[in-house]
Amino acid sequence: MVSLVRDIPAAPSAIALMHFSNRLTFETDCSDVFSSQEAGEIDFVLVDVRGPLAFERGHVPGAINIPNRLLTAAELAIYPKTTLFVVYCAGPHCNGANKAAVKLAALGYPVKEMIGGVTGWLDEGFQLSVAQVGKTAIDCEC
Repeated sequence: MVSLVRDIPAAPSAIALMHFSNRLTFETDCSDVFSSQEAGEIDFVLVDVRGPLAFERGHVPGAINIPNRLLTAAELAIYPKTTLFVVYCAGPHCNGANKAAVKLAALGYPVKEMIGGVTGWLDEGFQLSVAQVGKTAIDCEC
């Protein structure tokens, strides 16, 4: 009897290497963002794509707020096309970061998603910057 795990065979190692390596070109995680910030190695722009109220209630330190609807060529004209954007949203239950990544890539910018979003950040035990007390910090208005 074969387990459900082995019911579909694993990919050959060479294909798995290519797949997982490619995924890392599209995403980063909360721990890598935090460690880069702590080391002063901030060579990316961290963007919270939720709405302004959610951002004010709690956001990743160092993030700027550009809601999805404002990710336009005009809004981003101040950034060179070589700027690496790291986008995040509320968490795994929200696709706002994916939508933002599509817009940024379509505008010609390199982009990565910070997987986990605010939920992942909190799960790692990291603190949010809070500008206003209100509802939960993971609300999504994207």
